[in-house]
Parts: sequence; structure tokens; C-alpha cells
Amino acid sequence: MKKQKKQMKIFRKTILCTLLCMIVLLTGCTDAVKNISVDLTKDQTDTDGTNQEMQADSSTDTKLLKGAGMEDDPYIVVNDNTPAFTEEEITTESFEQYSQLDELGRCGAALACVGTDLMPMEKRGNISRVKPTGWHSTRYDFVEGKNLYNRCHLIAYQLSGENANEKNLITGTRFMNVSGMLPFEEQVGDYVRETGNHVMYRVTPVFEEDNLIADGVQMEAWSVEDNGKGVSYNVYVFNIQPGVEIDYATGESKEAEQTDTSEKADEIHYILNTNTKKFHLPDCSSAQKIQAENKESFVGDRQQWMDNGDEPCKSCQP
Repeated sequence: MKKQKKQMKIFRKTILCTLLCMIVLLTGCTDAVKNISVDLTKDQTDTDGTNQEMQADSSTDTKLLKGAGMEDDPYIVVNDNTPAFTEEEITTESFEQYSQLDELGRCGAALACVGTDLMPMEKRGNISRVKPTGWHSTRYDFVEGKNLYNRCHLIAYQLSGENANEKNLITGTRFMNVSGMLPFEEQVGDYVRETGNHVMYRVTPVFEEDNLIADGVQMEAWSVEDNGKGVSYNVYVFNIQPGVEIDYATGESKEAEQTDTSEKADEIHYILNTNTKKFHLPDCSSAQKIQAENKESFVGDRQQWMDNGDEPCKSCQP
């Protein structure tokens, strides 16, 4: 039964990726997942003192993403993991820019060229004064840290040094923040610190209609000096929390009904490295360094995966 569930989940994931690619081909959009209403506007001052306005406008049917049923999977790969930066966007000069909040107060796309000069030297400050759209201080005992929601940076603090910037913070689940976004943020941060090179980086929150909570975020990254050899990915991270039903229109939530508690009793969330055949806990440092193409998320019985020939990580001992 569990093996069939895993096969069905992989099948749904394949179907979703195929549909996303069809959107790219039929619409001519190179970005398979975009905010319904992206208004990427921030004044940039040229050397001659004039202002330029950067704009991006693309759309897709977010119901396609929500209807995919990717329960307990942190993310999917988009467009064969190829980011969609244009030649005009790519640069080796560090910068960051954020969309203006829309009429509902929601964030839009955030774009940066990440370099060592953007990275902070001090610890992150207090960001509790910012209340992103849909924010609720909701707690569940089974959620790591107990808080359902985090104030999620679009461009991570470790990459930009941005603290309480309301244009850079959305309401995201703990699962999205830690299991979904953090590993990709760490990949960029580690690369830039180790090489001194730059990484083009864009995070786009995806809202359905007038919902206050994003369905998820698209994350794109591309290392500039080595033409993407060091870092290159394009993923969509789901704003979900296993065991919780979320009303994306308002941010209200409730504990999900457990219809088969006997089967789920021994099921835990793991991260599998398909290259090394080792599985980890989501917060394991080794799991966060796995390349996107070698990373698979699953929920199941530990013994089942050992029977399949996969080995538990010796560090986190899942």
C-alpha cells in the first residue's frame, strides 16, 4: 500500500511538471510559475542620475499547482530545473530589488545579484513588527517550534542582510521555510562565501486571486561567473504544513483530520539523496547540501526505506 502511494505521488509530480512545461510552450512564457500579478517595480538610479523602472509581468493558473496534491512534498522542479534569467538581468554587480506591495499589501517578486558585499556580518535583528498578509500567531504541538507560520524572507537574510523589510517578508509555514526554502538558500550562500562569485537570485510568491497567503514560491538561482556550473536551479516550493489545513484566503487553519492513523503512526518526513541512497531528517545539515536533482522528499516508515536498500544518515540518525 505504501509503495503504491509513493508511486502515485511520483506520478502526480511527473504530471505536474509536464503541465508546467506545456504552459511554457503554449504561452511563450519562460517562467513556468509566476505571481498572478507581479509588479516588480523599484526605482534604480543610473550613473547619470536618471531613474529606471524594472517591470515583470507574467501569469499562470495557480489552481494547477494547488490541485496537484503534493502532500508533504516541500517542492517540485520547474522547467527542467533551468532558471529563466534574461541576458539583460544577468550581471556581476551586486544588487537587490523588491516589488511594491499590491493593493492587498502582498509582496511580489524579489530579484538580486548576490555577492559577498550584500551578505551581513551581524546577526539578524527583530522582525516581529512586520505582519505580512494573512499572518496569524497559530501554534500546533506537532509542528517544529510549535509555530505554524514564520515570517519568511523572499531573499534570505543570510544573502541580503535585509531585516524587517515588509517588501521581503511573507507568511509562510514552518515546513516551507525550513524544509523547502532553506536548503536552496544555503546552497547559494555556501557557494558565494566559498568562491566570492555572484549568483542571480529571484524568489516569486504565487497568490491565487485575492488570497492573503501564498500557495508557494518559485525560487531561481544561477551562478554568473561560471555560467551556472556552481549553482543552477528553478523550483517551486509549496506553502504547506503536514497535518494542517490552511485557508489561503485568510490564513486561518485547523488540524487536518487523520483518516488512517494506524498506517501513519510510524510515518516520518525524510529527505533522500538518490545519488548516495542515504536518507536524512529534514533539518540535517547534510540534507540541506543535497543538489536539487538528487533530492527526494518522502513520508513513510523508516524500515520500508531500509528494506529498499537505502541507508540512514550516520549524523542525524533518522
